Amino acid sequence: MNPHLARLCQLAGQPSRRIIGLMSGTSLDGLDVALCRLEGHGPGIKLTLEHFQTVSYTEDTKQRIRQVFARDSVNLEYLTLLNPWLGQLHARAVLACLAEWQIAPAEVHLIASHGQTIYHAPRHQHQRPGFDLNATLQIGDGDHIAVETGIITLSDFRQKHVAAGGEGAPLAAYGDFLLLSSPAEERLLLNLGGIANFTYLPRAGGDATSAFSTDTGPGNTLLDATVRTYRPDLAYDENGRLALAGHVHKGLLTELLAHPFFAAPLPKTTGPELFAPAYLAAAQECSATTGLPLEDLLATLAEFSAVGVARAVRLAFAGRPAPTAVYASGGGAHNPALMQALARHLPGTRFASTDELGVPGDAKEAILFAVLANEAVAGTPVSIGAGRQRVPAVSMGKVSFPG
Repeated sequence: MNPHLARLCQLAGQPSRRIIGLMSGTSLDGLDVALCRLEGHGPGIKLTLEHFQTVSYTEDTKQRIRQVFARDSVNLEYLTLLNPWLGQLHARAVLACLAEWQIAPAEVHLIASHGQTIYHAPRHQHQRPGFDLNATLQIGDGDHIAVETGIITLSDFRQKHVAAGGEGAPLAAYGDFLLLSSPAEERLLLNLGGIANFTYLPRAGGDATSAFSTDTGPGNTLLDATVRTYRPDLAYDENGRLALAGHVHKGLLTELLAHPFFAAPLPKTTGPELFAPAYLAAAQECSATTGLPLEDLLATLAEFSAVGVARAVRLAFAGRPAPTAVYASGGGAHNPALMQALARHLPGTRFASTDELGVPGDAKEAILFAVLANEAVAGTPVSIGAGRQRVPAVSMGKVSFPG
């Protein structure tokens, strides 16, 4: 037997596995590196986050990715080169973290790499004749990570979700369901990344077929892009300072919310391919707000993100009360302008951080991929949801051996 395959079989039978989860989101801030110890698998899984660090991307790295990110037309040679280059960059980031944590690569069992999403194309969004399918593309090749680190690597998780009938996103439902279900309350796990999404969790021990996850619209993507356009010296609106100084423009908000995505049935996914600066520019033209001050633009965009979340929640729970316990994560959870807008549009809701549940919000997505790798190696497929809201019960991730 191939010794790497034998090693994988051995790992599957162990009581616990040490797995590094890697996540780089659409905000392009950097690479989240989460070293996790996972005991068992399935609903009884136990997680210990041993170390976490975000390795910031340099401006050069950000610019390289932006040349292909969410663009209709790219240079194929450049994209072909960027795929392994980014894999090597991620591998070096892992090795640097391990050296800082004084942990040898041989002490880590697996790496779970999400990669860098460069295009997301669900059927409802692309509507191309002859392509009756969903698609998504991540780069940062897993073979390069495995060879450079010497650690078995699982990557490209979203493709199996698409192949099984999903849209490739959001994948949060799997980790949320396994790690954060509670017998004491039903919960919404709200992730405010570049794109916002939430997972609904019924009480643990209840009807798992009612659990589901969906995107709701923009989270930070338009906020961050607008800040960079008007203030190149800033990467984002730190602490929502600029947005809090502005006023919501109702005419612009109406135009932003006019897209049919917001009325489409759940679950659904989207990305910066739709909610790009061009989308904002078109809404400004229609609402005669091209001269709106930056502060007012950001206040309106924070409101836009919050209304998208609130509309999706109302759509999901039409006819019955929505959960009042909402646990937020992602960069947007640190934006008071966005969180205050959410509180206005979801009155009676108790907002807290997933930190309160033992899963640090900033590390949550990287942890998710460590969980997915653990389930792929040691678990059995878990069915979540039902009907259109069913999350495919699949094992995700392609395996790359170091040699």
